[in-house]
Amino acid sequence: MKVMKTNLEGVLIVEPAVFGDHRGWFMETYTKSKFLEHGIDQDFVQDNQSYSAVKGTLRGLHFQLNPKAQSKLVRCTRGSIFDVAVDIRQGSPSYGKWFGLELSAENKKQLLIPKGFAHGFMTLTEDVEVQYKCDELYAPECDGGILWNDPDIGIEWPIDVVPVLSAKDENAPLLKDAKLNFVYNG
Repeated sequence: MKVMKTNLEGVLIVEPAVFGDHRGWFMETYTKSKFLEHGIDQDFVQDNQSYSAVKGTLRGLHFQLNPKAQSKLVRCTRGSIFDVAVDIRQGSPSYGKWFGLELSAENKKQLLIPKGFAHGFMTLTEDVEVQYKCDELYAPECDGGILWNDPDIGIEWPIDVVPVLSAKDENAPLLKDAKLNFVYNG
C-alpha cells in the first residue's frame, strides 16, 4: 500500500497493493494495522455505496457538522469519477481550497478525506458505483453542503456538461453563507 499527501493537509491518496494473475486480481482495500503504519487512525463504523446511471451526475459538496463530523475513505468500484475535497476549516491556510483526483475501477485509487472537509464527485462515465467508509454514523441533523460551482472555490470539474443534481445540491449555499463549525488547529 502506498499513501501520498496532497496539497490539502490530511487529504491522502491511498493506492492499495494489487496482486494479479491469470484469474484476475486481489487487493485489500482497508486493513487497520496497515493504515496505522501510515499514521492513519480512523475507526470506520459505516460503509456507504451509491450508484449513478448518467455521466455528469454530481453529488456534493457534502459534510457533517461537529459533533458528528465524518472522515471518509472513498473508492470507485465501477466506472470513473472525479472526486473532490474542499477545506472548510476556519483559520486554515488552505481554507476554501480544493483537491481533485480521478478514482476509477481501473486505477483502484482511494481518497481519504478527513473531518473538516466537504466532499463531492462527478461521474465521468455511465453506470458508476462509489463506495466509502465513514468514521461516524449518518446524522441528518448535522448534514451540510456547499454549492458545487461556488466561484470562490473554483473547482475545475473535468467535463463540461450541465450536471445532474439533486434538489438539495442544486440549492446548497455558497461557502461564505454555509453554516460551519470546523476550526483549524494547526
